[in-house]
Amino acid sequence: MGRLFGTDGVRGRANDDLTPELALAVARAAAGVLADRDGTTRPVAVVGRDPRASGEMLEAAVVAGLSSAGAEVLRVGVLPTPAVAFLTAGTGADLGVMISASHNPMPDNGIKLFSRGGHKLPDAVEAAIEHTVTTARRRTDGHRPTGAQIGRVRDLPDGAARYVEHLLGTVTQPLTGVTVVVDCAHGAAATAAPEVYRRAGATVHVIGGEPDGWNINDGIGSTHLDPLIEAVRATGADLGIAHDGDADRCLAVSATGDQVDGDAILAVCALALKERGELREDTVVATVMSNLGFHHTMRRAGIAVQTTAVGDRYVLEALRRTGLSLGGEQSGHLVFLDHATTGDGLLTGLALMDRMKATGASLGELTAQVEKLPQVLVNVPVRDRIAVVESTSVADAVNAAESELGDAGRVLLRPSGTEQLVRVMVEAPTQDQADDVAHRLAKVVAEVG
Repeated sequence: MGRLFGTDGVRGRANDDLTPELALAVARAAAGVLADRDGTTRPVAVVGRDPRASGEMLEAAVVAGLSSAGAEVLRVGVLPTPAVAFLTAGTGADLGVMISASHNPMPDNGIKLFSRGGHKLPDAVEAAIEHTVTTARRRTDGHRPTGAQIGRVRDLPDGAARYVEHLLGTVTQPLTGVTVVVDCAHGAAATAAPEVYRRAGATVHVIGGEPDGWNINDGIGSTHLDPLIEAVRATGADLGIAHDGDADRCLAVSATGDQVDGDAILAVCALALKERGELREDTVVATVMSNLGFHHTMRRAGIAVQTTAVGDRYVLEALRRTGLSLGGEQSGHLVFLDHATTGDGLLTGLALMDRMKATGASLGELTAQVEKLPQVLVNVPVRDRIAVVESTSVADAVNAAESELGDAGRVLLRPSGTEQLVRVMVEAPTQDQADDVAHRLAKVVAEVG
């Protein structure tokens, strides 16, 4: 078996790479590793999913794995990933399981795990779970609970309501007068986002809010912004908010149809927190993918930037390690550590509209102060993403590009954590130069891959 965990849990094509048997094994192993009870009480697990059809099958397998390990299961149904993290913490559960492949297309699915308190797992814990799964496949013996020791399963019917109330508690004033189009990606956001934004006071138009199990992320959501742009223009809305399949990320669109990425949203939110005295150490956490212009903007505002590897789990680890309050990714994962233990797209959407309401400024005006260098990101399909990034010829091409750009730009080459892709990112003083350098590098990657 290859590496089981990627950058965000276990992910693959449902019923092919990610089978019910594997889901059961992962759940059972997670219960054993994460439930460090004293033996007198049962471990408790919260289980949620996005609306993919395969989620029904995998939820059954996960619940079976957990209950066969003696865990009590609280099933919350279709809810955003951050809701599962919130409920894991709020119920005092030992672990949380979210069945979702986030922004990936419908044939894929995944398993995201949370430890007690609703936190994503460090590498060492993932390795322990993976080791347990591997060794369990080779064993035919071993004790399993029987009789009254088998775990029970029950639903948590007020889970969604508890999450919604939590989100509403983060808004500093009613959002009356703000009109928003929310794109739910036919995903988990459809269960909560429209209600949250309406109850916060905004006028809400919804697209992508009719999941049928098959249409999640299908030409819509945070990876396909054109429908949102069209809807914002058609309704005359003040902004558009796009979520992904499990609603842990948020991208936006201004009233004029301009796209607003995670860097710009992070900058707007960082400036808001600094103004209110709530940005700890006047420091924000970002990843290596953040635009150089973001760094320049933060520096001018007197805000320091800590940089991590790509992945909201690494942003989270940095926030928790240093006691900071805000971090995020260009992809739209933002973490407000005072209110959440993981990236929360709905919380981010509320924070963005809250800033618009507090300042009276449009989204376009707020983001105009965020500098952005021309940036190109090319996703190159390959057979072996790890071999490509370790290639000498690819390294030589990257070195040559970095010499060409000097201090005026930069190059970042990294393998996808969930797909057989190598991502080539280039920033340069001009769009033409960024395009030229990126496509030259992409050609080398494609030839090697």
